[in-house]
Amino acid sequence: MSDLASEDELVAIEASIDRWAAHELADNPVVDAVERAPASEGRRWFIRVRGEEKDVYTVWLTLRQRTLHFETYVMPAPEENHGQLYEHLLRRNQRLTGMAFVIGIEDAVFLQGSLPVSAITDAELDRILGSFYAYVEQCFRPALRIGFASRFDR
Repeated sequence: MSDLASEDELVAIEASIDRWAAHELADNPVVDAVERAPASEGRRWFIRVRGEEKDVYTVWLTLRQRTLHFETYVMPAPEENHGQLYEHLLRRNQRLTGMAFVIGIEDAVFLQGSLPVSAITDAELDRILGSFYAYVEQCFRPALRIGFASRFDR
């Protein structure tokens, strides 16, 4: 289990994530927007990403006392071929580093992961954002074709 970060450590990490996010917004062409949740909702960032296979999606970063949690919504619950889609995603999970496809609210498909607060660096945040981009680009269309196959047969 990760060590519990002090409030001072969390404030410092929060500032470093703010700096990193501002740099990404200014310099990374796939980052379309960066927003912060109200303080009453915790330490949370929303990074809007422009993709090719999936036009736009949001990466949520949530700083907790022990971990940085990160996730994105990939697609709604499949309309068909449920077993085939979930098998496909579980097999994809074997090739992912630091993230996994999961079933979330309303049976939607999410991609998520976490790391200890002690591991948060600009390089690690770059890896996370780059991994989201690569994994969503690689997996989105094949997953849609399985879970919504009849819509593609027209």
